[in-house]
Amino acid sequence: MWNYERRLQYPVNITRPNAKIAKIIMTQYGGPDGEISASMRYLSQRYSMPYRKVAGLLTDIGTEELAHMEMIAAIVRQLTKGLSADELEAAGFAPYYVDHTAGIWPQAAGGIPFNACEFQSKGDAITDLFEDMAADATIAKEQLATKL
Repeated sequence: MWNYERRLQYPVNITRPNAKIAKIIMTQYGGPDGEISASMRYLSQRYSMPYRKVAGLLTDIGTEELAHMEMIAAIVRQLTKGLSADELEAAGFAPYYVDHTAGIWPQAAGGIPFNACEFQSKGDAITDLFEDMAADATIAKEQLATKL
């Protein structure tokens, strides 16, 4: 079904851990506009898509989002690797660490865990495609705001 290569699409090599940044980046993994939401949105919506080529495209996009999850998880892991309990607490990352230690667990930056309410699949092709565009526009807006 897939050809999985045991390497990240874009290598992640963080040399200085930073739990404060990890807490923010975590939302890109499991927050409302994160990679899990995106992958589940596309992979769920493909089943009600009446056009085979578009359904195939949604599958391709959904699996690409899974690769993004892998990169975000690597970033969070490298940002928290080797930090002491005091450093984690100072960064506000201690509550996460108490429950998950070094595990990567999907949640928003505010600590809200990922759930299926984070994405939509209505079964109407036009509605679903608008949902996809709105979610991608939100991500693009957030990325632009961080560069300004």
